[in-house]
Amino acid sequence: MNLVGTTAATVVPRPRRWSESAGSAVLSDGLVIEAGAPCEGLGRLLARELSAPTGWSVGAVEPGTAPGANKVSIGLSPALGPEEYRLTVSTAGVSVLGGSAAGAFYGTRTLLQLLPAELGRRAPLGQVGQVGLPATEVEDGPRFSWRGVGLDVARHFMPKRFLFELVDLAALHKLNVLHLHLTDDQGWRFQVDGYPMLTAVGAWRRESPVGHYRDGVSDGRPHGGFYTKADLSELVSYAAERHVTVLPEVDMPGHMQAAIAAYPELGNLTSPLEVFTSWGISDHVLNMEEPTLRFCADVLDELMDLFPSQYVHIGGDECPTTEWSSSPAARQRATDLGLDGPEQLQGWFTARMAEVLAQRGRSLAAWDEVMDAGAPPGSLIVVWRAEHARRIALAAARHGHDVVMAPQTSCYFDWAYEDSPDEPVAIQPALSVETVYGFEPVPEGLEEEHHSRVRGAQCQLWTEYVGTPEHAEYMYFPRLCAFSEAVWSDGSRDWPAFEERLGQHVARLDARGTNYRPLSGPTPGQARVWHQPATPGRLPGTD
Repeated sequence: MNLVGTTAATVVPRPRRWSESAGSAVLSDGLVIEAGAPCEGLGRLLARELSAPTGWSVGAVEPGTAPGANKVSIGLSPALGPEEYRLTVSTAGVSVLGGSAAGAFYGTRTLLQLLPAELGRRAPLGQVGQVGLPATEVEDGPRFSWRGVGLDVARHFMPKRFLFELVDLAALHKLNVLHLHLTDDQGWRFQVDGYPMLTAVGAWRRESPVGHYRDGVSDGRPHGGFYTKADLSELVSYAAERHVTVLPEVDMPGHMQAAIAAYPELGNLTSPLEVFTSWGISDHVLNMEEPTLRFCADVLDELMDLFPSQYVHIGGDECPTTEWSSSPAARQRATDLGLDGPEQLQGWFTARMAEVLAQRGRSLAAWDEVMDAGAPPGSLIVVWRAEHARRIALAAARHGHDVVMAPQTSCYFDWAYEDSPDEPVAIQPALSVETVYGFEPVPEGLEEEHHSRVRGAQCQLWTEYVGTPEHAEYMYFPRLCAFSEAVWSDGSRDWPAFEERLGQHVARLDARGTNYRPLSGPTPGQARVWHQPATPGRLPGTD
């Protein structure tokens, strides 16, 4: 069979500029990918991606060695910005130029979206003869440098294979950060050689809530799992090949009940704890003694050995001070440190962790609560509290901090799509695709001189109510498609036009087998409530 591709007008996120002309490129068996330094790896990756759904023999060769037009040429151009690209489709073949290897990679993601949706599959549907691509030139680049997708694997452990699929889906939409929330009260998810009980004990909880946690019903079944160092090294390498940085998060000094269950001496009580079996926020936090700070430093050191990201996220959110206020040791610690009271211990702790990271040339990222006590210089502030988002973002940027926006009301994908009993149980209603599409990362009132401090934004999926990869895909998609356009394309929005493009784009998700939510609402298998058809169908020819 012969197939015909589409035009840049269907690409998500929308490119900056494109033009169409007469003619086409014709790709077929024997296709060659020409790629020189530093794009050789991209050439090999694209060859694999094109050969799998076509069955063609696709080779990667040095530039200028393949005669004819049945080729894709990949290279760099000093005229382009670091993440910009120029994609040209013509009778002479396909050319992708990037301002860097990352820019060239994004050009190939657009190329994949120009192909027929059937070629998003992992094996051929039949004998593919040739594919015609209409002549097109695309010039494109991102609005923001930080385009993140967050995944909480602490509340519900997600298998490694899903992390790889999420990287691929994020990269297809030109997102470049995968933020992994690796620890919380309900589970510890990565191997630490110096503290083996973190995974032997902390990676498993006795049971989990069923339905909404306020109902007080549990499933009575253990849940858990963790990633070995080999798993995480593999993920980092896989993501790097796709120009995705994996940002690790170890939440501290709050949200640490799983660690305290593994090592009770880290806490403020004399009685042992178990890994938290409810959702919400545990009052059990780390003590602030030197052995505990050494534990935190050791954990961060092992984490930095695995993750080369410039930033390491230490959480810092939702840290109750109840235990510190009632603990004579914590009160004395605050006095010895010259603090006004135990409620100031978190700010002091955050500064100490920033020093640990700085010794390895890394920088601290944290949730916006660290601004309450004065964040250490050079900290990256991830803004999430919707009611304070604008105020905190303005203050952080004006004080010289870089900012990543992730306000709940625009970026929290654990919220239901709409307030409807058909939607699966979720922590909050409602965050529609249209609302996500309309998200503006730069807060109103921020002076032009500080705009560069807004590095970009992240969408977040917290998994208290999301127990499987299939459910996670439902919560991400198609909202992640809308989010990608909000952080990649310019600030203009055209919802009707995007909705039309999205209606075509989901065919690519179908081809991948992604369990997305249809624009019309959940399928019967996705919905919480079963509905009988109003009018049963009839077999053809039985009238």
